[in-house]
Amino acid sequence: MTDTFESLVETAFRRIALQAGAVIMQVYARPDFEARAKSDNSPVTEADEAADALIRAELARVFPDMPVVTEELSDSHSIQADRFIIVDPLDGTKEFVQRRGDFTVNIALVENGVPVRGVVYAPAKERLFYTRTDGTSVEEQGPFGDEAGALTPIRVSQPDNAALLVVASKSHRDAATDEYINRYAVKDAKSAGSSLKFCLVATGEADFYPRLGRTMEWDTAAGHAVVLGAGGQVLRFDDHRPLTYGKPGYENPFFLVLAPGVTLR
Repeated sequence: MTDTFESLVETAFRRIALQAGAVIMQVYARPDFEARAKSDNSPVTEADEAADALIRAELARVFPDMPVVTEELSDSHSIQADRFIIVDPLDGTKEFVQRRGDFTVNIALVENGVPVRGVVYAPAKERLFYTRTDGTSVEEQGPFGDEAGALTPIRVSQPDNAALLVVASKSHRDAATDEYINRYAVKDAKSAGSSLKFCLVATGEADFYPRLGRTMEWDTAAGHAVVLGAGGQVLRFDDHRPLTYGKPGYENPFFLVLAPGVTLR
């Protein structure tokens, strides 16, 4: 990628994520909003759809020749490309509907199976994470304006395997996940929604996030990029190889997000 393209990705992804977050929060602030079930029984709201329309329009304007895969446009799920943008306009819709605040806007750039750039914006939490042109990850301090504010470089923890900090899904935790976590010496276990779990590992607020459940690439790509830029790893659960992108149907296997010092069991 050229320096000009790199800079454009950073600035455009940040701006578009903030704009989408503003649209989402307009719906969130209302006393009621429409929610319905999709064909896979997952919820979708007017906030998902409005944010998706905004993100797709802006990406088409800034990157007119770049394939875009987005959760809310099923026609995009058959795209096959070595380089593409992948979007979840509102990750954590269950948290949104239940007004728990743990929802995010996710935009990522994938090259040759690797999410190389990403932005994760949690508008209700006022937290913004993204990768910079040099590949490192930062958290920007709000309030968020047209120009980037103060940036804090983020880095994964140096974990103590005798006292691990674990984060798991708030809406999708199950007995299999608990059984796996119980193999480890855990000092503290917390729950979080959406791709915020990736960001908690990236900032060192957690050492380890195991996901034994169904996810799609748009759920994980942006957070994955942020973790990589903070020195972390995202590995397949079955063989501990790096999780890759552009898979048929864009469905993920089970995976593990970790600081490299975690000893896997």
